[in-house]
Amino acid sequence: MPQRLHLVFGGELKDPAEKIFKNADDIDIVGIFPDYNTAFSAWKDKAQQTVDNAHTRYFIAHIHRLRDEETAASPTEELG
Repeated sequence: MPQRLHLVFGGELKDPAEKIFKNADDIDIVGIFPDYNTAFSAWKDKAQQTVDNAHTRYFIAHIHRLRDEETAASPTEELG
């Protein structure tokens, strides 16, 4: 079974309605996790710590999707 790595990261956004960080140098890298459940738990902890700041958001990135070069990306996963 392939390893399904997940990255949890976040920080302050320019506008809470958009996903553009105010300062990319200040992005908080929480960590890389071996499965979604562990990543979700870390995401939830960080999200709860920053619940009072509407401009701060945390995300889970599915690293395993980026590593699988054999599978074509869907239109929402393509960069460009």
